[in-house]
Amino acid sequence: MYVEFDRDTCVGMYQCVAEWDAFEKNLNDGKADLKGSEEADEDLFVVEVPDGEELDAKFAARSCPVDAIEVYDDDGEQVV
Repeated sequence: MYVEFDRDTCVGMYQCVAEWDAFEKNLNDGKADLKGSEEADEDLFVVEVPDGEELDAKFAARSCPVDAIEVYDDDGEQVV
């Protein structure tokens, strides 16, 4: 399972931070950061979800008010 985070879309509500420890506040930019991620495209960050954190990743995606977070299974199918 992996997460794609569109940082450009992020509006800094930080609800994802409350749901999953992989997200952290970046108060200088007014946006969230996805720890340990790699930039796959401009402002699109991708990270593998560690075992046991799948539910947290899904909650983070569901809590985002602007749908900047998407969760995919290992086959590349979007689950959130």
